[in-house]
Amino acid sequence: MYTHAFRRRLKKNLPDARVAAAERAPELGAAWLAAEAREHTAFHQNPSQIDPIPKALVNTLTEQRNPRSESLEKMNPQTLVQLFIEEEKFVQDALRTAAADLARAIEIVTESLRSGGRLFYIGAGSSGRIGVLDASEIPPTFGAPTHLVQGVIAGGITALHRSVEGAEDEQSTGALAVVERGVKPADVVIGITASGRTPFVRGALARAKSLGARVILLTCNPSVAGIGDAGQPGSSIPATGFDLIITVAVGPEILAGSTRLKAGTATKVALNIISTGAMIGLGKVRGNLMIDLHTTSTKLRDRAVRIIAELTQRDYESARRLLEANDWNLRVALETH
Repeated sequence: MYTHAFRRRLKKNLPDARVAAAERAPELGAAWLAAEAREHTAFHQNPSQIDPIPKALVNTLTEQRNPRSESLEKMNPQTLVQLFIEEEKFVQDALRTAAADLARAIEIVTESLRSGGRLFYIGAGSSGRIGVLDASEIPPTFGAPTHLVQGVIAGGITALHRSVEGAEDEQSTGALAVVERGVKPADVVIGITASGRTPFVRGALARAKSLGARVILLTCNPSVAGIGDAGQPGSSIPATGFDLIITVAVGPEILAGSTRLKAGTATKVALNIISTGAMIGLGKVRGNLMIDLHTTSTKLRDRAVRIIAELTQRDYESARRLLEANDWNLRVALETH
């Protein structure tokens, strides 16, 4: 009751705020806020109060050392660049292996959006930023309303430009984020976590599942796809509880544990495939041309003119006049030409 009342009051001044009951001693929160008030003040928990790193996380593929990059500091720039390029082949291989699951994800998302549902990306750190990035590109590219595809990142807006990595450690915070977005049975929630075990994401997916939404896990850790994860302590939702698990196993990173590298690349491509495939399914593409793009800049207006010229077989100036006559609405111009 207290949490609900506090959230209602706080929302008036801080609409993006996340409110949840504290799961740790309140003194830690007070010390953290004090440290935040001083830019150069560091706050360190007593080692005895820091949660131990789960053995399952330590053993995930994305945390392993890459034998091909064990001497990075000894490489010259040319060798380092070549290594990065060579490692990208593992991204393509992983995506090819996941092709059938990516196709199924397109079907699930398209079906949901056609039925009035929405698509949510849930992630923390690099995974969350990639989800927000893909979601933010949908309205201008496909003329979709901003609520149709939404990105949710642990730590909120601040985490987009400054690391708030500790925000990912609470399952309850992820669950609260889902509730605050009003997730319903018609929606699809895609949890993005390279390790497959991020508490914020798992908590969000568990709550979304309980609300009747379709849930998809996008991970770079093959072990999550097995039954062995189910029922273990700290597991908010068993592997068998997901509607779909997409595994893009890119292998260990060049810099051990830095999943903004290959894992990040594979994640972005996977989301590109899913969201673009769904928009194609909704009829927002003709051939390979965007017919619902928002003409909000000089570049996009020029693109719209060229699309009209191409699809209606007319010259550039005639296509421009047609768009101007239809208030730069590309779809309407195509339907009335």
